[in-house]
Amino acid sequence: QMCIRDRYTHMKGLLKNLGLLLVIIGAVILIICYYGGNVNDNAILATSLVLIIVGLISHIVLNKRIAD
Repeated sequence: QMCIRDRYTHMKGLLKNLGLLLVIIGAVILIICYYGGNVNDNAILATSLVLIIVGLISHIVLNKRIAD
């Protein structure tokens, strides 16, 4: 059974990689749209753009806070 400290450390590791995961998901959406030929759908492109931007910002902010 995990104690509270282990859960905190585990969540800290997940938060550290959250921004990177969002960037990767956004990039995968763009790659799938490119190979699927669906590059004219603004909703999908905007969603992937938002995921990438939020991922970059959250990666910077969360890693800065975790380091402190």
